[in-house]
Amino acid sequence: MNILFFKSIIQRNSWFTLKSVVFFLSQSSPFSSYKLKLNPPSNKLNRALRIKDIFISSKSTHFTSRQNHLRLIQDFLETDSDQFTAQNCFNDLGFSDSPTENLPVFFNEILKPPCTNKENSKFNPIVLSNALSSCGSKHNLCGGIQYHCLAIKTGVFSNVYVGSSLVAFYGKSGELEKAYKAFEEMPVKNVVSWTTIIAGFAQGWQIDMCLELYNMMKNSTLKPNDFTLTSLLRACTGSGALGQGRSAHCQVIQMGFDSYIYICNALISMYCKCGSIEDAIFIFEKMAGNKDIVSWNSMIAGYAQHGFAMEAVELYGKMKDEKIKLDAITFLGVLSSYRHAGLVEQGCACFDSMIIHGVKPAMDHYSCVVDLLGRAGLLQEALDFILKMPIRPNAVIWGSLLSSCRLHGNIWIGIKAAESRLLLEPECAATHVQLASLYASAKRWDEAARVRKVMKDRGLKTITGYSWIEIKNELYRFRAEDKSNTKVKGILGVLSCLVDHMKILGYVLEMPEEDIDDTFF
Repeated sequence: MNILFFKSIIQRNSWFTLKSVVFFLSQSSPFSSYKLKLNPPSNKLNRALRIKDIFISSKSTHFTSRQNHLRLIQDFLETDSDQFTAQNCFNDLGFSDSPTENLPVFFNEILKPPCTNKENSKFNPIVLSNALSSCGSKHNLCGGIQYHCLAIKTGVFSNVYVGSSLVAFYGKSGELEKAYKAFEEMPVKNVVSWTTIIAGFAQGWQIDMCLELYNMMKNSTLKPNDFTLTSLLRACTGSGALGQGRSAHCQVIQMGFDSYIYICNALISMYCKCGSIEDAIFIFEKMAGNKDIVSWNSMIAGYAQHGFAMEAVELYGKMKDEKIKLDAITFLGVLSSYRHAGLVEQGCACFDSMIIHGVKPAMDHYSCVVDLLGRAGLLQEALDFILKMPIRPNAVIWGSLLSSCRLHGNIWIGIKAAESRLLLEPECAATHVQLASLYASAKRWDEAARVRKVMKDRGLKTITGYSWIEIKNELYRFRAEDKSNTKVKGILGVLSCLVDHMKILGYVLEMPEEDIDDTFF
């Protein structure tokens, strides 16, 4: 069944209401029309199917949402585009109890040829591209969808700039499937289009998809530019794929982009987060006098991440000697270094110096100080610091104090931290578990039972944590006591040999030997 057939039914049956339309569309799978490429439908039908596919998503199960989207499309298609203003398109969708009755008009409008833009039209491709970019930056999915409708009606949706803006908008909104479908639909693609879709999947850390798109781009007549490679490096950074990152680095050198500052900054960040601090140092030192604030901050953050606190502090000192203006990211990296090294006095002094340098502490800086005090066992001082904060502490800060209380066995402050965090994140299963454990440690059995009952009633379950390792450019993910790998017997055999080797070297096991055997076998 297709839209043309459905239209004929509506025209013959005036009693056909929007509920029937919604039910019909709800039975269709999203983007199903894109798979039918053997017998391409007409241009009119293509426009109708495109609207159905983009706006009727399988993730939306609420009737009101579907009804609202249909009303939205109708409003746009029945109104002259020149009468709209940017403010009109940003208005929130309204909800109404009465369904729209003139559905034949709705489908007739969809199936009409697109309107032709006039020279003085307010909605030319440049205006629509800018509007979509604004929606993407503000994560305004509602407004962007309305502009997409307008682009379809005015006929500019096939413009390469509008198409690229649509891809960027859906990518920034986290709708990668819709972004890819919009990209596929573009009749003409340029370097910006390819870079935009790669950047969208890089934002979701989907390195395999980024590499596949990058190879497709190279096989086309277009040549990747420096922004394309920056997006590719960002994907490697987020996924921790060092091997793929090295391959991207080779592409950078081959195409002559290795002297670009932002490319070097992306490489430093990638190598730091993928575990190769030596390569990051090499690139940083090779930049010589071409470093900017991002270069310094990336290297300080890399040192902090790898536990090289003194190196980070030394770099921080060089920044001050060279009169480089420090920013909030600089102080965040230095505070993280002091936190990992347990240097409480230096960390607190660094925090106090932020005001002197004209930097206002943000939530992340307060969180670092709380963690710094908590790791050092100064739990009461950490609690006092939180209570004196000029801004309201968030769940991360209370979670940091809670972790420190568990580490040092402070039950009462831990209960305070857990209860405060649950007020901000009532659905956090891990906090419920920790609070129940703290109540049990304090022999408050009724409260512990109450917390477990709340978890059961709400269906809260902790999320399993995973680790990963890269072997021959392929990432392998695993969790504790994971035996799903087909080579698990060989892996456990190697681990057993390593345990025996540690015993021979005199290493004292922190786990009872029977627990190790249970874990391994």
